[in-house]
This record gives sequence, structure tokens and C-alpha cells, in this order.
Amino acid sequence: MKKFSFRLQAVLDMRQKELEEKQQEMANIVKKLNLQIEELEQIHSKEAQTLTSLEDICNSPMLDITTISSSNGYLIKLGHEEKKQIRIIENTKLILKAKQMEISEAYKKVKVLEKLKEKQEKEYYKNIETKAAKEIDDIVTTRYKVS
Repeated sequence: MKKFSFRLQAVLDMRQKELEEKQQEMANIVKKLNLQIEELEQIHSKEAQTLTSLEDICNSPMLDITTISSSNGYLIKLGHEEKKQIRIIENTKLILKAKQMEISEAYKKVKVLEKLKEKQEKEYYKNIETKAAKEIDDIVTTRYKVS
């Protein structure tokens, strides 16, 4: 008995490999996004520390104008960095969304081929069973006629 062979197996393998590559790319994007979010959290932490130290300076008996001024400048710089980081995160989220769409399309292509393979395989084995049943029926019929 001949084993089932799917004519489009090479295409299926190629599409599965393509899907895996896209999933790996998405994993890298997610990793990058997490690092960017972590960087934004560090900026927030620096802002909080600077505000706390600025409150301490303002509450102290001796006001140091240069320290207050430099802290204020640093807070402004951190505000700009925060806005920049938020834009970077938004762009990365857009890239991630596009990659998710690509993965969805690649997954659909793989699923279509897998369903086709499964359908053809069932049909193949059904045909084999039908042929075997006909052969057995022919053998029984021949024996019956001979007797």
C-alpha cells in the first residue's frame, strides 16, 4: 500500500517557516517595547526623585537658587524625554499591531493548507478502503460463483 503524499507539502513547510519567522520578529518587537516602557518608567522615577529633592530643598531653611534652577531645568529635560519616549512607544505599538496582522494572515494561509492536507488524506484513505472492500467483494463473489 502506497503512503499518502501531499503535493503541496513544500508550500506548507515554507508557509509554516514564514509564520515562525514572523512570530520571532514579533517576539523581538515585544521585547523592544518592554524595554522602551521600562525606560519610560525610569524617566518617571527620576522625575519623582527630582521633585522629592526639590521639595526638600524648598522646605529647608536655606534656599539654594542655583540648585532649584538646575532641578527645574532637569525636570523640563525629563519632560521632553518623557514625551519623546511616549512617541517611540506609540510607534512601536503600531509596528507591533502591523506584525500581528501579518502573523494572522500567515496563520490563515497555514491553516488553509493544513485543512486541505487533512481533507486530501481522508479522501486518500477512504479510496483505499473502498478499493480494498471491492477486492474483498470480488474475491467473495468469485468464490461463490466457483462453488
